[in-house]
Amino acid sequence: MQINLEGKKIVITGASSGIGEKLARTIAANGGTPIMLARSLDKLRQLQEQIKEETDIIAYYYKVDLTNDSEMDEVIEKVFRDHEIIDALVNNAGSGVFQYVGETRWEDIEVMFRLNVLALIRMTKLFLPHFLERKEGHIVNIASQAGKISTPKSAVYASTKHAVLGFTNALRQEVTSENIFVTAVNLGPVRTNFFSLADPEGNYQKSVDRYMLDPDKVASKITKNLFTSRREINLPMWMDLGSRFYQLFPSLMERALKKQFTKK
Repeated sequence: MQINLEGKKIVITGASSGIGEKLARTIAANGGTPIMLARSLDKLRQLQEQIKEETDIIAYYYKVDLTNDSEMDEVIEKVFRDHEIIDALVNNAGSGVFQYVGETRWEDIEVMFRLNVLALIRMTKLFLPHFLERKEGHIVNIASQAGKISTPKSAVYASTKHAVLGFTNALRQEVTSENIFVTAVNLGPVRTNFFSLADPEGNYQKSVDRYMLDPDKVASKITKNLFTSRREINLPMWMDLGSRFYQLFPSLMERALKKQFTKK
């Protein structure tokens, strides 16, 4: 389905790979202008060149470490100097480490919270005044099905995504009268390089390989719902149904799905 995003400038964090990269390509393919943020300058440059060749759209990129507050502030100031209007923000950057709580390094816990939660909230606060002033905009936060169903070895990661969902749902209510859309994207496992850090031994990836989402289809679904009042995007559907049952019957679900829950 072709969507007309002509003239729309959309900021994407974590844009150099995975879902962020696919989003940048899909947005450009539909006429939008991706403004790409990530740490890898070389990957951003290469992606910009490829988007220009494939779509004739000029994408923009900015190198930034989102766990560094002052660096983030400086880069976003530059974004606003370079672009008078920003139409949407996709908070996509995130990381995960799948380990038991007792085995997880404190440094890894801090990184997950700084990137998945604090950077997302700070980025939102940096862009929100702009959207409020214009009385339009769209904030898309990439959360996770893990924010709805916690499983062993994902206690810390799941707690960051619980936080993202809580923040997103409250923010939506705060800005609904300002014509600003806020969408949470809750995904199951996606076939990206996310697991190179989260699951370096590859055991979890092997166990869920047949269930993994196609990142191109994920990007297409998100892009299709830009500038709509869609509350949540939940993929895959069967996992979303599972999370609904889990809210109603948590003990039953944990017993019935113990084998699946411990695949990490």
